[in-house]
Amino acid sequence: MPRLSAAEIEALKAKLDPNTHAIAFEEGTEHAFSHPFNAEKREGRYHCKVCDIPLFASDHKYDSGSGWPSFWQPVEGDNIETKTDHKLRLPRTEIHCANCGAHLGHVFPDGPRPTGQRFCTNGGVLDFQPAASEE
Repeated sequence: MPRLSAAEIEALKAKLDPNTHAIAFEEGTEHAFSHPFNAEKREGRYHCKVCDIPLFASDHKYDSGSGWPSFWQPVEGDNIETKTDHKLRLPRTEIHCANCGAHLGHVFPDGPRPTGQRFCTNGGVLDFQPAASEE
């Protein structure tokens, strides 16, 4: 359940470009290898593009080969919520921003150690904030 009120979420939605809105609130997916964040190597944090809550850190990012920015853990576990997605033949675990409810992508149990998880995200719903030394 999002932490923001429905009115706050609606105000944030109104400011989104159509691509971000489609991913975040219509559970869309961008094409693999299409977003620059997949290749981003700088130090920093990835925030929710809708509400700006921190979601992932660059030191938890890795090249999964999937074509989407992938992380082995969120920056804070309670900033991400999950739900089961039954749209495909096999159920998947969908990830959402816990603050505003924006759809981020999916989490799979095929990531690296130490968690064994792959948080596979859509770059279009992330905002990268470089570390001070990288600006």
